[in-house]
Amino acid sequence: MEVLTISLFIFSCSLSAAFSYGIASMAMVFVNKAILMQYAHSMTLLTLQQIATALIIHFGQILGVSKRKDFSMATGRKLLPLSIFYNANVAFALASLKGVNIPMYIAIKRLTPLAVLVAGCLRGKGKPPTQVSLSVICTAAGVLIAALGDFSFDLYGYSMALTSVFFQTMYLILVEKSGAEDGLSSVELMFYNSVLSLPFLFFIIIATGEFPYSLSVLSEKTASLTFSAILLVSLVMGIVLNFTMFWCTIVNSALTTTIVGVLKGVGSTTLGFVLLGGVEVHTLNVTGLVINTFGGVWYSYAKYMQKRKMPKRIAPDVEAHPHK
Repeated sequence: MEVLTISLFIFSCSLSAAFSYGIASMAMVFVNKAILMQYAHSMTLLTLQQIATALIIHFGQILGVSKRKDFSMATGRKLLPLSIFYNANVAFALASLKGVNIPMYIAIKRLTPLAVLVAGCLRGKGKPPTQVSLSVICTAAGVLIAALGDFSFDLYGYSMALTSVFFQTMYLILVEKSGAEDGLSSVELMFYNSVLSLPFLFFIIIATGEFPYSLSVLSEKTASLTFSAILLVSLVMGIVLNFTMFWCTIVNSALTTTIVGVLKGVGSTTLGFVLLGGVEVHTLNVTGLVINTFGGVWYSYAKYMQKRKMPKRIAPDVEAHPHK
Protein backbone atom coordinates (compact mmCIF):
# COMPACT_ATOMS: atom_id res chain seq x y z
CA MET A 1 0.00 0.00 0.00
CA GLU A 2 2.83 2.38 0.88
CA VAL A 3 4.64 1.59 -2.37
CA LEU A 4 1.43 2.29 -4.31
CA THR A 5 0.99 5.62 -2.52
CA ILE A 6 4.57 6.66 -3.33
CA SER A 7 4.14 5.61 -6.97
CA LEU A 8 0.93 7.62 -7.28
CA PHE A 9 2.64 10.64 -5.69
CA ILE A 10 5.58 10.43 -8.13
CA PHE A 11 3.18 10.03 -11.06
CA SER A 12 1.12 13.04 -9.94
CA CYS A 13 4.28 15.15 -9.60
CA SER A 14 5.43 14.15 -13.08
CA LEU A 15 2.00 14.85 -14.56
CA SER A 16 1.74 18.19 -12.73
CA ALA A 17 5.16 19.29 -13.97
CA ALA A 18 4.39 18.39 -17.59
CA PHE A 19 0.92 19.96 -17.44
CA SER A 20 2.26 23.16 -15.82
CA TYR A 21 4.95 23.56 -18.49
CA GLY A 22 2.44 22.95 -21.28
CA ILE A 23 -0.01 25.53 -19.91
CA ALA A 24 2.71 28.12 -19.21
CA SER A 25 4.24 27.63 -22.65
CA MET A 26 0.86 27.99 -24.39
CA ALA A 27 -0.14 30.98 -22.27
CA MET A 28 3.07 32.89 -23.13
CA VAL A 29 2.06 33.57 -26.74
CA PHE A 30 -1.60 34.28 -25.99
CA VAL A 31 -0.83 36.66 -23.10
CA ASN A 32 1.65 38.66 -25.19
CA LYS A 33 -0.82 38.75 -28.10
CA ALA A 34 -3.59 39.96 -25.78
CA ILE A 35 -1.37 42.75 -24.42
CA LEU A 36 -0.16 43.88 -27.86
CA MET A 37 -3.73 44.06 -29.17
CA GLN A 38 -4.30 46.86 -26.64
CA TYR A 39 -0.78 48.22 -26.19
CA ALA A 40 1.31 48.44 -29.37
CA HIS A 41 4.64 49.49 -27.79
CA SER A 42 6.38 46.11 -27.91
CA MET A 43 9.88 47.38 -27.05
CA THR A 44 8.63 49.06 -23.87
CA LEU A 45 6.79 45.84 -23.00
CA LEU A 46 10.00 43.83 -23.45
CA THR A 47 11.91 46.35 -21.30
CA LEU A 48 9.33 46.03 -18.52
CA GLN A 49 9.47 42.23 -18.75
CA GLN A 50 13.25 42.25 -18.37
CA ILE A 51 13.10 44.67 -15.41
CA ALA A 52 10.48 42.45 -13.75
CA THR A 53 12.60 39.33 -14.34
CA ALA A 54 15.74 40.91 -12.82
CA LEU A 55 13.84 42.23 -9.79
CA ILE A 56 12.00 38.95 -9.12
CA ILE A 57 15.24 36.95 -9.26
CA HIS A 58 17.10 39.53 -7.10
CA PHE A 59 14.44 39.62 -4.38
CA GLY A 60 14.00 35.87 -4.66
CA GLN A 61 17.68 35.50 -3.74
CA ILE A 62 17.31 37.93 -0.81
CA LEU A 63 14.32 35.98 0.51
CA GLY A 64 16.15 32.68 0.01
CA VAL A 65 13.66 31.39 -2.57
CA SER A 66 16.29 31.12 -5.33
CA LYS A 67 20.07 30.84 -5.45
CA ARG A 68 22.55 32.31 -7.90
CA LYS A 69 26.22 33.23 -8.01
CA ASP A 70 27.27 36.87 -7.71
CA PHE A 71 27.33 38.86 -10.95
CA SER A 72 30.65 38.38 -12.75
CA MET A 73 31.93 40.88 -15.33
CA ALA A 74 33.88 38.12 -17.09
CA THR A 75 30.75 35.99 -17.45
CA GLY A 76 28.80 39.09 -18.49
CA ARG A 77 31.24 39.77 -21.34
CA LYS A 78 30.90 36.17 -22.55
CA LEU A 79 27.11 36.33 -22.45
CA LEU A 80 26.72 39.82 -23.96
CA PRO A 81 26.51 38.67 -27.63
CA LEU A 82 24.02 35.96 -26.64
CA SER A 83 21.91 38.51 -24.79
CA ILE A 84 21.84 40.81 -27.83
CA PHE A 85 20.69 38.04 -30.19
CA TYR A 86 18.21 36.63 -27.66
CA ASN A 87 16.55 39.99 -27.06
CA ALA A 88 16.52 40.77 -30.79
CA ASN A 89 14.69 37.46 -31.30
CA VAL A 90 12.12 38.30 -28.60
CA ALA A 91 11.73 41.92 -29.75
CA PHE A 92 10.95 40.96 -33.35
CA ALA A 93 8.70 38.12 -32.17
CA LEU A 94 6.65 40.55 -30.08
CA ALA A 95 6.52 43.00 -33.00
CA SER A 96 5.27 40.26 -35.31
CA LEU A 97 2.40 39.37 -32.95
CA LYS A 98 0.93 42.81 -33.59
CA GLY A 99 0.15 41.82 -37.19
CA VAL A 100 0.25 38.00 -37.43
CA ASN A 101 -2.41 35.64 -36.08
CA ILE A 102 -1.23 33.05 -33.56
CA PRO A 103 -1.43 29.90 -35.79
CA MET A 104 0.69 31.59 -38.49
CA TYR A 105 3.10 32.99 -35.89
CA ILE A 106 3.70 29.48 -34.49
CA ALA A 107 4.06 28.08 -38.03
CA ILE A 108 6.67 30.68 -39.00
CA LYS A 109 8.63 30.15 -35.77
CA ARG A 110 8.82 26.44 -36.66
CA LEU A 111 11.14 27.49 -39.51
CA THR A 112 13.95 27.90 -36.97
CA PRO A 113 15.18 24.28 -37.33
CA LEU A 114 15.37 24.77 -41.12
CA ALA A 115 17.42 27.93 -40.67
CA VAL A 116 19.70 26.15 -38.16
CA LEU A 117 20.24 23.24 -40.59
CA VAL A 118 21.02 25.57 -43.50
CA ALA A 119 23.45 27.55 -41.35
CA GLY A 120 25.07 24.28 -40.22
CA CYS A 121 25.58 23.16 -43.83
CA LEU A 122 27.13 26.53 -44.71
CA ARG A 123 29.50 26.13 -41.76
CA GLY A 124 30.56 22.70 -43.00
CA LYS A 125 28.82 20.63 -40.30
CA GLY A 126 27.87 18.00 -42.84
CA LYS A 127 24.58 16.64 -44.12
CA PRO A 128 21.88 16.07 -41.47
CA PRO A 129 19.95 12.75 -41.28
CA THR A 130 17.39 12.26 -44.05
CA GLN A 131 14.39 12.28 -41.68
CA VAL A 132 15.52 15.57 -40.11
CA SER A 133 15.94 17.15 -43.55
CA LEU A 134 12.57 15.92 -44.84
CA SER A 135 10.75 17.03 -41.67
CA VAL A 136 12.05 20.62 -41.86
CA ILE A 137 11.21 20.75 -45.60
CA CYS A 138 7.70 19.57 -44.70
CA THR A 139 7.48 22.30 -42.05
CA ALA A 140 8.62 24.98 -44.51
CA ALA A 141 6.22 23.77 -47.21
CA GLY A 142 3.39 24.00 -44.68
CA VAL A 143 4.23 27.65 -43.96
CA LEU A 144 4.22 28.53 -47.68
CA ILE A 145 0.88 26.81 -48.29
CA ALA A 146 -0.68 28.36 -45.17
CA ALA A 147 0.57 31.83 -46.16
CA LEU A 148 -1.13 31.53 -49.57
CA GLY A 149 -4.42 30.96 -47.79
CA ASP A 150 -3.93 33.62 -45.11
CA PHE A 151 -6.49 36.33 -45.93
CA SER A 152 -5.21 38.41 -43.01
CA PHE A 153 -1.70 38.46 -44.52
CA ASP A 154 0.35 41.28 -42.97
CA LEU A 155 3.70 41.95 -44.67
CA TYR A 156 5.09 43.79 -41.65
CA GLY A 157 4.10 40.99 -39.27
CA TYR A 158 5.51 38.27 -41.52
CA SER A 159 8.77 40.23 -41.94
CA MET A 160 9.12 40.65 -38.16
CA ALA A 161 8.47 36.93 -37.55
CA LEU A 162 11.04 35.87 -40.16
CA THR A 163 13.58 38.31 -38.72
CA SER A 164 12.90 36.78 -35.30
CA VAL A 165 13.67 33.34 -36.77
CA PHE A 166 16.99 34.70 -38.09
CA PHE A 167 18.03 36.08 -34.70
CA GLN A 168 16.94 32.93 -32.87
CA THR A 169 19.06 30.90 -35.31
CA MET A 170 22.07 33.14 -34.70
CA TYR A 171 21.53 32.83 -30.96
CA LEU A 172 21.43 29.01 -31.09
CA ILE A 173 24.55 28.84 -33.26
CA LEU A 174 26.39 31.20 -30.90
CA VAL A 175 25.38 29.11 -27.89
CA GLU A 176 26.69 25.98 -29.60
CA LYS A 177 29.99 27.57 -30.65
CA SER A 178 30.80 29.56 -27.52
CA GLY A 179 29.57 27.29 -24.74
CA ALA A 180 29.01 30.52 -22.83
CA GLU A 181 26.00 29.07 -21.03
CA ASP A 182 27.92 26.10 -19.61
CA GLY A 183 27.87 25.88 -15.82
CA LEU A 184 25.08 28.43 -15.39
CA SER A 185 21.62 27.63 -14.06
CA SER A 186 18.43 28.72 -15.79
CA VAL A 187 17.87 31.40 -13.12
CA GLU A 188 21.41 32.76 -13.53
CA LEU A 189 21.02 32.89 -17.31
CA MET A 190 17.75 34.80 -16.99
CA PHE A 191 19.34 37.27 -14.55
CA TYR A 192 22.41 37.92 -16.74
CA ASN A 193 20.22 38.25 -19.81
CA SER A 194 17.92 40.77 -18.12
CA VAL A 195 20.72 42.92 -16.69
CA LEU A 196 22.78 42.90 -19.91
CA SER A 197 19.79 43.73 -22.11
CA LEU A 198 18.49 46.75 -20.18
CA PRO A 199 21.06 49.36 -21.39
CA PHE A 200 20.35 48.44 -25.04
CA LEU A 201 16.59 48.37 -24.53
CA PHE A 202 16.59 51.75 -22.79
CA PHE A 203 18.67 53.18 -25.65
CA ILE A 204 16.28 51.78 -28.29
CA ILE A 205 13.02 53.00 -26.71
CA ILE A 206 14.53 56.48 -26.20
CA ALA A 207 16.19 56.70 -29.64
CA THR A 208 13.03 55.60 -31.45
CA GLY A 209 10.87 58.05 -29.52
CA GLU A 210 8.77 55.26 -28.01
CA PHE A 211 9.68 56.53 -24.53
CA PRO A 212 8.25 58.45 -22.64
CA TYR A 213 5.02 58.43 -24.70
CA SER A 214 4.67 54.67 -24.21
CA LEU A 215 4.65 55.10 -20.42
CA SER A 216 1.89 57.71 -20.54
CA VAL A 217 -0.19 55.35 -22.68
CA LEU A 218 0.57 52.52 -20.26
CA SER A 219 -0.52 54.70 -17.33
CA GLU A 220 -3.88 55.33 -19.02
CA LYS A 221 -4.33 51.64 -19.92
CA THR A 222 -3.68 50.43 -16.35
CA ALA A 223 -6.91 52.16 -15.29
CA SER A 224 -8.52 49.02 -16.70
CA LEU A 225 -8.41 46.15 -14.21
CA THR A 226 -8.47 43.57 -17.01
CA PHE A 227 -5.49 45.15 -18.80
CA SER A 228 -3.56 45.47 -15.52
CA ALA A 229 -4.12 41.79 -14.75
CA ILE A 230 -2.95 40.68 -18.23
CA LEU A 231 0.07 43.00 -17.98
CA LEU A 232 1.03 41.56 -14.59
CA VAL A 233 0.82 38.01 -15.97
CA SER A 234 2.91 39.07 -18.98
CA LEU A 235 5.63 40.52 -16.73
CA VAL A 236 6.06 37.32 -14.69
CA MET A 237 5.42 34.87 -17.54
CA GLY A 238 9.11 34.55 -18.43
CA ILE A 239 9.97 33.42 -14.90
CA VAL A 240 7.00 31.04 -14.78
CA LEU A 241 7.82 29.50 -18.17
CA ASN A 242 11.48 28.90 -17.34
CA PHE A 243 10.63 27.50 -13.89
CA THR A 244 8.03 25.06 -15.23
CA MET A 245 10.35 24.00 -18.08
CA PHE A 246 13.15 23.33 -15.56
CA TRP A 247 10.72 21.49 -13.24
CA CYS A 248 9.38 19.34 -16.09
CA THR A 249 12.91 18.41 -17.22
CA ILE A 250 14.06 17.51 -13.69
CA VAL A 251 10.96 15.53 -12.67
CA ASN A 252 10.51 13.84 -16.05
CA SER A 253 13.18 14.13 -18.77
CA ALA A 254 14.38 16.41 -21.56
CA LEU A 255 12.45 14.22 -24.01
CA THR A 256 9.20 14.70 -22.09
CA THR A 257 9.76 18.46 -22.10
CA THR A 258 10.32 18.34 -25.86
CA ILE A 259 7.16 16.28 -26.46
CA VAL A 260 5.13 18.64 -24.25
CA GLY A 261 6.55 21.53 -26.30
CA VAL A 262 5.35 19.90 -29.53
CA LEU A 263 1.89 19.17 -28.10
CA LYS A 264 1.79 22.78 -26.88
CA GLY A 265 2.38 23.93 -30.45
CA VAL A 266 -0.51 21.79 -31.68
CA GLY A 267 -2.79 23.09 -28.90
CA SER A 268 -1.78 26.73 -29.47
CA THR A 269 -2.41 26.41 -33.21
CA THR A 270 -5.87 24.91 -32.57
CA LEU A 271 -6.85 27.53 -29.98
CA GLY A 272 -5.46 30.28 -32.21
CA PHE A 273 -8.25 29.62 -34.70
CA VAL A 274 -10.88 30.83 -32.23
CA LEU A 275 -9.14 33.06 -29.64
CA LEU A 276 -8.01 36.71 -29.88
CA GLY A 277 -9.50 37.41 -33.29
CA GLY A 278 -8.90 33.92 -34.59
CA VAL A 279 -8.23 33.09 -38.22
CA GLU A 280 -10.39 33.36 -41.32
CA VAL A 281 -10.64 29.69 -42.22
CA HIS A 282 -9.55 28.77 -45.74
CA THR A 283 -8.72 25.35 -47.17
CA LEU A 284 -5.16 26.35 -48.12
CA ASN A 285 -4.53 27.95 -44.72
CA VAL A 286 -5.77 24.96 -42.72
CA THR A 287 -3.99 22.45 -45.00
CA GLY A 288 -0.73 24.37 -44.67
CA LEU A 289 -0.97 24.57 -40.88
CA VAL A 290 -1.70 20.83 -40.64
CA ILE A 291 1.34 20.05 -42.82
CA ASN A 292 3.45 22.48 -40.77
CA THR A 293 2.34 20.91 -37.46
CA PHE A 294 2.98 17.41 -38.81
CA GLY A 295 6.46 18.54 -39.86
CA GLY A 296 7.09 19.88 -36.35
CA VAL A 297 6.07 16.59 -34.72
CA TRP A 298 8.11 14.60 -37.28
CA TYR A 299 11.15 16.80 -36.64
CA SER A 300 10.97 16.19 -32.87
CA TYR A 301 10.73 12.44 -33.46
CA ALA A 302 13.65 12.51 -35.93
CA LYS A 303 15.81 14.48 -33.47
CA TYR A 304 14.93 12.03 -30.68
CA MET A 305 15.97 9.07 -32.83
CA GLN A 306 19.16 10.91 -33.79
CA LYS A 307 20.01 11.53 -30.12
CA ARG A 308 19.48 7.86 -29.23
CA LYS A 309 22.22 6.92 -31.67
CA MET A 310 24.68 9.51 -30.31
CA PRO A 311 26.93 9.54 -27.24
CA LYS A 312 25.44 11.25 -24.17
CA ARG A 313 27.60 14.38 -24.56
CA ILE A 314 26.23 16.14 -27.64
CA ALA A 315 26.07 19.68 -28.87
CA PRO A 316 22.98 21.67 -27.92
CA ASP A 317 20.25 22.05 -30.49
CA VAL A 318 16.89 23.73 -30.94
CA GLU A 319 15.02 21.51 -28.48
CA ALA A 320 17.43 22.46 -25.72
CA HIS A 321 16.55 26.14 -26.11
CA PRO A 322 12.79 26.50 -26.52
CA HIS A 323 12.76 30.30 -26.26
CA LYS A 324 9.85 32.53 -27.32
